[in-house]
Amino acid sequence: MIITERQAQKLSLSKNTRLSPVLEKCCLLLVANESFSRAEEDIKMMTGVAVSKSTQQRLVHRCKIEPDEAPGKIETLSIDGGKVRLRTILGKQSEWKDYKAVSLHGKSSAAFFQENDSLVHWVNSQAKTSVVTCLGDGHDGIWNLVKQIGEDYQRREVLDWYHLSENLHKIGGSQRIIKQIETRLWSGEIDLALSKLDTFKGVEAINFRAYVNKHRSRIPDYGLYKELGICIGSGSVESLIKQIGARMKIVGAQWKAENVPQYLRLRCAYLNGKIA
Repeated sequence: MIITERQAQKLSLSKNTRLSPVLEKCCLLLVANESFSRAEEDIKMMTGVAVSKSTQQRLVHRCKIEPDEAPGKIETLSIDGGKVRLRTILGKQSEWKDYKAVSLHGKSSAAFFQENDSLVHWVNSQAKTSVVTCLGDGHDGIWNLVKQIGEDYQRREVLDWYHLSENLHKIGGSQRIIKQIETRLWSGEIDLALSKLDTFKGVEAINFRAYVNKHRSRIPDYGLYKELGICIGSGSVESLIKQIGARMKIVGAQWKAENVPQYLRLRCAYLNGKIA
């Protein structure tokens, strides 16, 4: 049955709606995790109510979903990028486009599609501790965003240790020397680490040397940081990217570019526990 205007006023609901607020939330929860077709089947099985996939799509689009304010002050954050497949005209190869996700470790998370300014604005709107540890891999796009967060004196920029170690091991060659270099890097002894790199002559070694020099200011004494409880890994945002991808990259999924931001917000709202 459709709720009348009088009933809607009495119950504080929207008039001419067929779905109760609880059923709408159930639809949003399902759609945040699975395809519209599967959500349609699951809603019917669990409630006995038929809610078509087109109705669920309209429900998502009319919902106001905004990145929420994180509880408490931010101490650590990490940023990384993911990809979504965009829908194209029939016969044309689909396109993959980048989005950026940010994890406020233990606080909240959000993702933005071609809205870097919005990402920076959202992070800067959060309460922060006097020093915020900002983590990322070696991608320029990540650090360009980080540089817009807070004030220079407030940011502690740290190159993710696991990416640094992974890139080191790509060099190959003597594992004994690689381990020595890794030990020096773990202690933040960059020049000593690079001096041991002189025994490697391949292009991988040349690229790694350039990588280390480029991020020299972001390579701390990782061992000391770990002892002090300062985060040295960006695993939080990498996990977030995987969890977003679990919805956005469902087999066969292709998205209209204008719809991507809303579905990223929906997925993050679910991951943040805000659809309840």
